[in-house]
Amino acid sequence: MAHHLPERCWPHARVLVVDDHGTYRLLMGSLLTKLGVAHHCCSDGQMALEVLNVECFDLVISDCRMPVMDGYAMTRELRRREKAQGRPSVTVLALTASLGPEDIRRCMACGMDGWLTKPIGFAQLREVLRYWLAPAQSVGTVGKRMDSPAVRRGTMPSRASLIEAFGTWDVVEPMLFSLIQEAHADLAVLAAAQATLDARQAAQCLHRLAGSVAFVGDTGLEGDAVALIHAVQACGVRLNQSGLDGYRQSIERYLDYLAQL
Repeated sequence: MAHHLPERCWPHARVLVVDDHGTYRLLMGSLLTKLGVAHHCCSDGQMALEVLNVECFDLVISDCRMPVMDGYAMTRELRRREKAQGRPSVTVLALTASLGPEDIRRCMACGMDGWLTKPIGFAQLREVLRYWLAPAQSVGTVGKRMDSPAVRRGTMPSRASLIEAFGTWDVVEPMLFSLIQEAHADLAVLAAAQATLDARQAAQCLHRLAGSVAFVGDTGLEGDAVALIHAVQACGVRLNQSGLDGYRQSIERYLDYLAQL
């Protein structure tokens, strides 16, 4: 069991957040600000490596699947550079919407220290900082998983549940606005990918939409997106048009619901 670092020391720590989803960057930045922790946000792994070359961080929280360079490749390159330059290893935690055995294997194989499942709320992030910003000799073994207790699984989010999870409505409201705007943009790109039968673009949009719907709770839509991604990658867009149309309609209904909260 780690001896948690006193919160009064957090202003001396720095956290790097890496995620291609603007809403996650907005949320994490807001929560870290409320916790009094200095931070920087990047949208892909390549950008993160450039920042890590010139700045020091105590903790990196990174999405696994991103364009340009994903979290796995970023961590492998970071570990290579640390070893070549004789630098101490910075703690890297994966932030992912889905976590199966293969995901865990890839996290460990690339050199990540642990993993977090989306969504992550105020209370969970505070515990993450207490654990991972503890002195190095007191932190537990690699592969520590911290599940999110903040948002109940299998239920539609409510205004009250979101405030409980993320702290205040001042945090939730801009987060929801950003999420809804980004999801609508992704839906438009998905429709275009269907029209051009672009399987790669469709899979990327589905991944981003899965992250959006997993952001505020488990409604089952994230699992549907994962299944569609596999189907599109295996059989292409043409044979999955009906499923893609149905999924877009489900997402649109969900976004309408969120807009009314």
